[in-house]
Amino acid sequence: MSAVFERLHGGFKNISQVAVWLGGFALLLSAIMVTLDVIFRKLFGLTLSGSDEITGYVFAAATTWAYSFCLLNRSNIRIDALYNTLSIKPRAVLDVIGMMLLAYYVYLLTVSGFEMFVENLEYNSSAQTTLATPLWIPQVFWLSGLAFFLVCLVFLVIYGLFALLRKDWLTVSRIAGIKTVEEEISEETFVK
Repeated sequence: MSAVFERLHGGFKNISQVAVWLGGFALLLSAIMVTLDVIFRKLFGLTLSGSDEITGYVFAAATTWAYSFCLLNRSNIRIDALYNTLSIKPRAVLDVIGMMLLAYYVYLLTVSGFEMFVENLEYNSSAQTTLATPLWIPQVFWLSGLAFFLVCLVFLVIYGLFALLRKDWLTVSRIAGIKTVEEEISEETFVK
């Protein structure tokens, strides 16, 4: 069973890695578009209408897709003053509880986002801008990133609970805990 969890964990990490690269590339293109807009406006008095709107959509979508990458690579920020004073068993329990609470919050956020998406699709709502973008189009990318984040969270909660039941504190720490200083140094220096 652990091998199945490991394969799924690796698959989710691969998907999130690709999503982060695509999001980064889209942000780079957005930055180029905004730069060209500023240059054209300054030199020729012309504007690339909607560059700010498109950049906002790209940023929102790239951000939600990056959430799962941060989660799966344990890059999320936590306050760990008390956490580091505990032994591995209570830390593992707190890690799983933290994942459960985050999953509940993201579930509520995703449900609200989905309701907003359906409403905008039903009423054919569009942005009040020069592009008049139908709002459901950027919301598909934003909401899909949020939904994938929720799926990753639910998976980690199940994986963490499975590891807790087996009293496998190290696995919980490896999938949901705070990175150790040694792990961070290893990642930064590419030492394995």
